[in-house]
Amino acid sequence: MIAEVIGGLFSGSLALLADAGHMLTDAAAIAMALIAMWIAQRPASIERTFGYHRAEILAALANTFALWLIAGWILYEAFQRAFGREEVGDIHGMTVLLVGIGGLLVSLAAAWILHRSSEHSLNVEGAMQHVIADLLGSVAVVISAVLILTLGGTVENIWLVDPILSVIIALLIVWNTRHLIVRITNVLLEGAPEHIDLYELCYEIEEVEGVTLIHDVHVWTIYKGNEAFATHVLMDPSYHEDAQSSLEEIKRIVHRHGIGHVTIQLERSVAECIEFHHVGHLEFKSRAARRLG
Repeated sequence: MIAEVIGGLFSGSLALLADAGHMLTDAAAIAMALIAMWIAQRPASIERTFGYHRAEILAALANTFALWLIAGWILYEAFQRAFGREEVGDIHGMTVLLVGIGGLLVSLAAAWILHRSSEHSLNVEGAMQHVIADLLGSVAVVISAVLILTLGGTVENIWLVDPILSVIIALLIVWNTRHLIVRITNVLLEGAPEHIDLYELCYEIEEVEGVTLIHDVHVWTIYKGNEAFATHVLMDPSYHEDAQSSLEEIKRIVHRHGIGHVTIQLERSVAECIEFHHVGHLEFKSRAARRLG
């Protein structure tokens, strides 16, 4: 980062300065991710019955917003550079190239380290997105340097190179984080995890012997890789076998769908269900049957 700041000021390259800004935010993003992981390790308490795992989700959200702010700053600087080229001096292509290659190697190493854990944590994925943005910035720096060396480092020849590449970087940052922000929002809104087919799951449960229907179905993500499932199961009043065996079969089905935290309330009649809740899930069986053919 320090090398890119010095190189950017010396060479006059906006791409180098933008990449240095990425590296500064990378350090902050990784520090935030580590702090969130430390907080998440605190045990559950009577006030926080699920523990503090959502701290990692909040850190991922903060890192995503930080990336969007960076993208906005890059667009602003690119606009200033494109329409104020009379204030820009000649750019030293070789300095940009050498420093850019160094930044590229560092970013590749950081991305490789974080990638190994990003699949298991939205928090780490958020930090990795910062590094990927920095990696894209380093690639743009190298491309800028090559064009400068090829076309010449005068303002007349390359005045649009830096702004164009900077705009591309900003757009790629936003594009790369679009799926991450959707997943984070889904977790915070306690939406159903994308990888779980809820209709198929409920259909399989209603096919268990003795089960009439299920309702008040809730599936949500506590944190990435840890999903919870809660439902009411209405048993057939004429079913006189041990309901425990049906309950165990339902749990096996839920676990087979990758859900670890299961809460099931068995009921023998509608009158037993005194809670106020939605009943739209009563259509699960017919809709799932149509989907499964």
